[in-house]
Amino acid sequence: MADLSELRRRFREFSATCMPRAPLYALLAAGIAADPDVARLMLAAPPEQHNPTLLLCAVHDIVLRGDAPRLAAFYPNLTTVPVTGDPFPFFRETALAHADELGATLAVRRTQTNEIGRCAVLLPVLALLAAEAGPVAHVDVGASAGLNLLLDRYHYRYEPGRDATRPHDPTVVEVGAPSAVELRCGIRGEVPIPTAVPAVAASLGLDSQPIDVTDEAAVRWLEACVWPDQADRFARLRAAIAIAREAPPAIRRGDAVDDVASTLELVAGAGHVVVSTTWVLSYLSEDRQRAFVAELDACGAARDLSWLSAESPAQAPALPIPTTAEPEHISVLGLVTWRGGRRTVTRLGVCHPHGYWLQWATPTAAASPPPW
Repeated sequence: MADLSELRRRFREFSATCMPRAPLYALLAAGIAADPDVARLMLAAPPEQHNPTLLLCAVHDIVLRGDAPRLAAFYPNLTTVPVTGDPFPFFRETALAHADELGATLAVRRTQTNEIGRCAVLLPVLALLAAEAGPVAHVDVGASAGLNLLLDRYHYRYEPGRDATRPHDPTVVEVGAPSAVELRCGIRGEVPIPTAVPAVAASLGLDSQPIDVTDEAAVRWLEACVWPDQADRFARLRAAIAIAREAPPAIRRGDAVDDVASTLELVAGAGHVVVSTTWVLSYLSEDRQRAFVAELDACGAARDLSWLSAESPAQAPALPIPTTAEPEHISVLGLVTWRGGRRTVTRLGVCHPHGYWLQWATPTAAASPPPW
């Protein structure tokens, strides 16, 4: 009962915090918090996975499969004009009717995202590195379906201001060829927007549970992990998956710490190796985070290397990027370079976790001069 009480508390808190950006999930979470029969389903998940979003994702997966049409009518990502009113009775009906299936799903699944919007904050730095060191060999750790490895296949719009909502602003800078995936990023500060997408000589992902873009069930779970209120993210994910299916990205199954060095070796001959991590370190314990940094230090002692990160220092205490507060919960864009065995650490700025905006740091905010 204590476990159930704690779960219901988590759903109440989740409902309150997500209401401004995800009203559907806020309503559903509030309903779950008030309904012990539905909340109890979460007990099938391991204690470390008692995250409210996991149950919501598992039901979303059923909705995407087409087995809950009455509930689907409330989902903004699946209908142009969602039904208004209380969605929870239909959610409850679906969850309890599929209780055994949900139990099996919750026991083994975890939430997994492949947020391609993050490419918009990585691109300017990759371009700077390419200008300095030549074509890059991109290794994305925590690659999921490998969609961020396809950043040269997307079109980018960099717009002034903190968000990217003005469609006809004359100061907008567009980068890349036309694409079914267009990523908009609001910018503040002196963001070094490239004139073209940098040359990527090789790309390889590393993930403990990579998603095969040709596997319908695996792709559906990736889609289910996108909150339905964020219909734009859902649409561009589907568009990116369609691009990936034309030429599936290369992803290696392995551990972020144990297998990163051997993964870098596989692409090192193609160009300057750039490792990227975007909201990956938070999935590792602090000890494993430190081990990951140590592995990159060892690799950087042997060859020139760059590590481009977008992480939350509050959730990644081993991150070497300097922080301005303790703990700092905002997403920080950072760069660690090894040149001739010498390590340089630079705080580049802060950004939205889904890449909607990027604020470049002033020169005084950097820990040390960047290598370019």
